[in-house]
Amino acid sequence: MSERLPHDLNCLTISELQKHAAVMMDKQTRDYYNEGSDSGSTLQENLDAYAKYRIRPRVLRDVSKIDTSVNIFGHKNAIPLGVAPTAMQRLAHSDGELATARACKKMGIAMGLSSFATTTLEDVAEANGENPHVLQLYLFEERDHSVKLLKRAKEAGYKAVFLTVDTPILGRRNLEIRNQFKLPAHLKIPNFEEQGDKKPEAEAEQRGQGKTRRGSEAGYTDSEGKRVVPTGPITFHSHAANPTLSWERDIEWLKKECGNEMQVWVKGIATAEDALLAVHHGVDGIVVSNHGGRQLNGALATLDALPEVVAAVQGKIPVHVDGGIRHGTDVFKALALGADFVWIGRPVLWGLAYKGQEGVELCLRLLSDEIRLAMGLAGVTKVDEISKEYLVKIDKSGFVARL
Repeated sequence: MSERLPHDLNCLTISELQKHAAVMMDKQTRDYYNEGSDSGSTLQENLDAYAKYRIRPRVLRDVSKIDTSVNIFGHKNAIPLGVAPTAMQRLAHSDGELATARACKKMGIAMGLSSFATTTLEDVAEANGENPHVLQLYLFEERDHSVKLLKRAKEAGYKAVFLTVDTPILGRRNLEIRNQFKLPAHLKIPNFEEQGDKKPEAEAEQRGQGKTRRGSEAGYTDSEGKRVVPTGPITFHSHAANPTLSWERDIEWLKKECGNEMQVWVKGIATAEDALLAVHHGVDGIVVSNHGGRQLNGALATLDALPEVVAAVQGKIPVHVDGGIRHGTDVFKALALGADFVWIGRPVLWGLAYKGQEGVELCLRLLSDEIRLAMGLAGVTKVDEISKEYLVKIDKSGFVARL
């Protein structure tokens, strides 16, 4: 990260990037990306949680050589941050996930890909090259669909699967309902293009057109308590939610399917109890996440959930966190509270909307510069030196307390 590029004088912060993106996106896309569930209070608390902490800087420590890199999936990541999987990126820019992958490769930063991407997982892997990429997975009730996807991911060189576990039921997103969100006709979800009914109305539903009832039906439990699985072409609204998922049955199955080729992580852990279960069932890592505030409104902010998860895991497996990260000091605070790594979602989408690949690179460069600056001014030169001794917490009365 030693290369010094000129500043974009129109965009010097992630907050400014968000404002630029708001102008570039149409209303449906802007609402879809930025909305939280219900009143959006958890979405806001993900942001506010970082303001509860202050950094305790140390001085006279020779910070002339700062190393922001960390090792992840056998790769030297330029900073302790990766690009989180976010769906349907071609809504933001015509190059979509390919632009994100190319930016990640250029910057040396790990990339997560959504199952519901608007680009095939193979094309993204090719664009990302040897740079590590992971696949976010919704484990469908009809496992054959997931088996096909996992096989393709292994062949394409994905390092890990991030199983999303916080969507047994889809959260209520009111703007999405009001806007009657649909994927535009020129876009599709190609990772599932060859699966399901190929009737014209079904293809239209896969693109998000027409009424859901015509092509795809969500699963349900009938009056006799029997589970009826989703039918028709795979769509997010009909297939992503899976209320039948369980620790005992599904984690072991997924580990066997992934074999030695891909690690199995669980994304959506928010309590010590579930962190202990994750360790017990032998997953390779945890992502503390509340789905960007898009699922259970009123749930803990991810930064507030992080310390109890870290304490429960006791270093046995890595703990990552996402949600609400908008500045390099946020990354520093998350690491100080015990996270091994962080992931960002919406800021990358804003960069994509602003200037495609160049905008994603700008987003990552801003955060990289801020992380380096935060480390230097706090008096640390390596990521593993960042600990809770560098933080205090502000209570409701405004007083500070050591951690």
